Amino acid sequence: MAQWGAVFSIIAALGGAALLGSVHKIDEGHTGVYYRGGALLTTTSGPGFHLMLPFITTYKSVQTTLQTDEVKNVPCGTGGGVMIYFDRIEVVNFLVPSAVYDIVRNFTADYDKALIFNKVHHELNQFCSVHSLQEVYIGLFDQIDENLKLTLQEDLTSMAPGLIIQAVRVTKPNIPESIRRNYELMESEKTKLLISQQTQKVVEKEAETERIKAIIEAEKVAQVSEIKFGQKVMEKETEKKISEIEDSGYLARQKAKADAEFYTSQRAAEANKLKLTPEYLQLMKYKAIASNSKIYFGSEIPQMFVESGSAGSSIKASAAKDIVDEQILDLD
Repeated sequence: MAQWGAVFSIIAALGGAALLGSVHKIDEGHTGVYYRGGALLTTTSGPGFHLMLPFITTYKSVQTTLQTDEVKNVPCGTGGGVMIYFDRIEVVNFLVPSAVYDIVRNFTADYDKALIFNKVHHELNQFCSVHSLQEVYIGLFDQIDENLKLTLQEDLTSMAPGLIIQAVRVTKPNIPESIRRNYELMESEKTKLLISQQTQKVVEKEAETERIKAIIEAEKVAQVSEIKFGQKVMEKETEKKISEIEDSGYLARQKAKADAEFYTSQRAAEANKLKLTPEYLQLMKYKAIASNSKIYFGSEIPQMFVESGSAGSSIKASAAKDIVDEQILDLD
């Protein structure tokens, strides 16, 4: 009886061990691949608990989410023969779940060693071998990561479809100390040159600003002068127009006055012409006689009008005598 109990205990222990060996877990973001006797099975599994044949079947969990592979201390020989080292190159990549089986079959579960690590060494050395130290360290350094990403993805698309390169980050390479000091000195001189160039640009900008400011001030003065000149011209034109209006008014008034005087004289002449009748002339003769204070009758003028005064007085007296004679004749 005791022997049978021991047998059952051994069988139970083996069954428990087999059960534990057959149950396994695949984490989220991973895909399980299975091997039996070293041969890769076509069966894959997703996240969760799964069963497999104990002791003869094994599995590996392959990550299918974003992961970063770090390639460290990569030697690189430039076209000039200088050996430099890249401390760390980071390759961000992910594997499409549907491509897990093919990639693991062709490159094993450690596919990143063959497809990423080795390819980074190869492609980086290819890049360095056709460029000088100046280009690798300074001139084309900003293009290394993008160039490496494109080259890796191009090769992986043909060799291992489903492995995607998301990004590549390359650190600054380590160069020999003597060359590094020369580059630091060169950068220092370049910085000084840039500072002097920037200072020159600032001075030129300030001078340009002053020139523009002077031009603006001159244009403002010219515009103000033009406005004042225009105002003066307008004032003179206004004064001229006012003078022309006043002259026109004065001319019109003088013309009207002259026309009125001419009309008055004309009407007076016409009226006088109408008055020159025998009756009117007779009336005027009587008025002239009535206005004289003295009337002399006879054939001669008294001697006192003739002898007194100079020759001019004699002439006046003769004229007066003629007038009196005419009046006397008119009276007759």
